[in-house]
Amino acid sequence: MLYTLSHSPYQCDLPALLRLVTKDDALLLLQDGVLAGLVGSLHLDSLLKSSISLYALQDDLDARGVSGYISHSITVIDYTHFVTLTEKHRSQMAW
Repeated sequence: MLYTLSHSPYQCDLPALLRLVTKDDALLLLQDGVLAGLVGSLHLDSLLKSSISLYALQDDLDARGVSGYISHSITVIDYTHFVTLTEKHRSQMAW
């Protein structure tokens, strides 16, 4: 399953999301969700301890001026790769 996090991790229940994921799932951080992947974020450790693939959308990092602060453990992708993720993961859930 592809999970997308578009809300700030401070305004959603990220621990609940991480309890749902399995090792075959992926999480795409987009819009304000990219804040969860920033180095020094309170939520980054939780993301890195999960067994899922982590991605962040480059355009949303750029729009927020945080491209240089995203964890190197998170794969930064463009919209073309986003489409590829949706094709790979037929089931999707937005948070």
